[in-house]
Amino acid sequence: MDPTLEIPEVIYSDDNLVAINKPPGMLVHRTKLDAHETVFALQWVRDYIGQRVYPLHRLDKATSGVLAFAKSPEVARHWSEAWHTDAVNKDYLALVRGWPNSEGTIDHPLRDPDSAPDSPRKESETTFKMISKYLINIKIDRYEMSRFSLLQLSPLTGRRHQLRQHLKHINHPIIGDVRYGKGTYNRWARDQFGETRLLLHAHQLRLNDGATRITITAPPNRHLRQTFEFFRDNTLTTE
Repeated sequence: MDPTLEIPEVIYSDDNLVAINKPPGMLVHRTKLDAHETVFALQWVRDYIGQRVYPLHRLDKATSGVLAFAKSPEVARHWSEAWHTDAVNKDYLALVRGWPNSEGTIDHPLRDPDSAPDSPRKESETTFKMISKYLINIKIDRYEMSRFSLLQLSPLTGRRHQLRQHLKHINHPIIGDVRYGKGTYNRWARDQFGETRLLLHAHQLRLNDGATRITITAPPNRHLRQTFEFFRDNTLTTE
């Protein structure tokens, strides 16, 4: 295993499901887009529990947090059919530039980021809620002080890069997002914390189809905890 890659942690397991806290930098499965990679969450979980597993959803390579797998094709099919219904709810944590509203909904159609520019956009919706806002006495862009927010994000649809594109759309991009973020903030974060990390974490997955009620929570990894501590310790204001 790549020594620079954090080891996943199994955070839930029963007869039907298993979930890990996926570290940033780990792919869910093999893909031609990252042909050089050799470590994948799917294979890691399979080898760890000693049986074949089936991913219920995806996380971007750079995103950490809850990643769930079924232990049979039947269970995978059941939850795949329920995934974008009220039976499944997902919450993410994201550190973003600026201070958005205390809560709101981003209703903005998106196209797949790797599709043709003229391809149709699809309905996409994300709700957000402010957890904390920070004012740091550091000049990063044009202002003498810099604003950041810790948000809870809940995607109501499942488009690729949905959260990252939606936060860019409202001009509050996620820190460390090299594709959709703001370069001055990303460079500051890299210099401050020693590496470029997308500050987006799949914090909680809730499954409730009437017969099954499960809540799976993935604690922030060490890098995220240290980052959050820096903002709490250095802010001039928190709310």
